[in-house]
Amino acid sequence: MDTKLDAPPEPSWLRKVLIGRRPKRTLVRVVILVAVSFVVFDFILLPIRVEGTSMLPTYRDHGINFVNRLAYLHHNPQRGDVVAVRTTGLHIMYMKRIIGLPGETVVFHEGHAIIDGKVLPEPYVKGPCDWEWRPEKLQPDEYLCVGDNRSMAAAGHFFFKAPRSRIVGKVLL
Repeated sequence: MDTKLDAPPEPSWLRKVLIGRRPKRTLVRVVILVAVSFVVFDFILLPIRVEGTSMLPTYRDHGINFVNRLAYLHHNPQRGDVVAVRTTGLHIMYMKRIIGLPGETVVFHEGHAIIDGKVLPEPYVKGPCDWEWRPEKLQPDEYLCVGDNRSMAAAGHFFFKAPRSRIVGKVLL
């Protein structure tokens, strides 16, 4: 007499690993994971690839980072933050460090950033710098954003007097 009353066969180990013991539950989990990933990586964390050497040594060329678009919902960007600045579209952004805040006067003299007459300490800048730049007064909604690689000639950098509306978010990592 058979003691197993027509029990379904045990699934193979491969099926257990790939699908699980309950395929409907696994499908629901996959759908939820895809939906959450879509929301997070399209609206909250934008991937950004570093192209060029203007952020060396802090960020290497061809590195991938994420931009947190929610970072500045409740406060404004701060000096020293590395941000993504939108140029013409959402997918074309520059990654730069904020050194000048709205209303400040910024000048580069003998390679040093001077904000309202005081030298800005910049421990992230490595190597010699010989930048000279005339004083610039930032507007009430403008931030001055530059790269960390100051040993590179100033002509090779994009300087941004970026309005707050163009700052997409704060770069993570």
